[in-house]
Amino acid sequence: MDNIKVLVVDDSILMRRMISDMINEAKGMEVIDTAKNGLELIEKINMLNPDVVTLDVEMPKMDGLEVLKVFKERNINTPVIMLSSLSKKGAEITMKCLELGALDFLSKPSGSISLDINRLQDELIHKIRCAGEKKKINKSKSFEVMHKPKVEKSKFSNIERSYGEYKAIVIGASTGGPKAIHSLITSLPKELGIPIFIVQHMPAGFTKAFADRLNNSSNLEVVEASHMSEIINNKVYIAPGGYHMEINNEKKITLNEEPTLWGVRPAVDKLFISASKVYGKGLISVILTGMGRDGAQGTEIIKDAGGYTISEDQSTCTIYGMPKAAYDTGRVDEVLPLHDIPAKLLALLKR
Repeated sequence: MDNIKVLVVDDSILMRRMISDMINEAKGMEVIDTAKNGLELIEKINMLNPDVVTLDVEMPKMDGLEVLKVFKERNINTPVIMLSSLSKKGAEITMKCLELGALDFLSKPSGSISLDINRLQDELIHKIRCAGEKKKINKSKSFEVMHKPKVEKSKFSNIERSYGEYKAIVIGASTGGPKAIHSLITSLPKELGIPIFIVQHMPAGFTKAFADRLNNSSNLEVVEASHMSEIINNKVYIAPGGYHMEINNEKKITLNEEPTLWGVRPAVDKLFISASKVYGKGLISVILTGMGRDGAQGTEIIKDAGGYTISEDQSTCTIYGMPKAAYDTGRVDEVLPLHDIPAKLLALLKR
């Protein structure tokens, strides 16, 4: 199998060297070149044809955001992993980058030049492997006739429900999730009549920027959740990075720093399982794009408690990992492409 070819872009020579060393030490991948800014990347991209680009967010001459705009204009589909600082500005720009098509991102622990970034090596390598797989899938799809995504219903599908029986929606996502969640939430009306809880795998420092950008473009109010806050209908709660979000018996949001689950915190399963205990058959769950299997166990528990479960169809997923793991449990009521999920939710709520 050919190595995954990576092009590393950063304005810091030290950072370029550190990132390159991390990648070259990993089996099955290699750095084929580096660039010190976006202009240099644009000059090299077509000639080198990398499988993955690691891209610094803040650079002189042309930053990461401007690069992605050029990629979009020129229909360059190379998967991009952003490297961002933990500053407020860096977080806001990173959210824009994800909306423009960046596959994923990593946070730099402290500023643009930091030896601490070595602790992120495992995460960097894992995300490059996923991005490399995404590139291969895209290449194979270009030779296939693309069919309309099928809608699947499982034998567990619920019978017709009466108006108002569903009391809450829980949503889980990882890689590709910010863009998918934006599409879903902005398609819903202001008077939904129930709360929505979302776990998006994202580090601390970025979920506030994500919630703010979502709130500015949605009919519903979107907030980063806070500990012991009251749950209000027509409000969307985003789990803060670094904290598991759960619902307690008093129907309040609780946040905790218990050990990671599936290597992540917040974890989708933590939210799904706790919400199922509170809402029972009145709960709807949605598993969107993402790597891994977080949310599969929660999906089983929600279905067994009488709730309704949905997973995103492979055709619209950035990474078909979490939705597939949920579907493979046999407890998914319906498999839908992303653009059909809002209408399905409204039908279930009879809005």
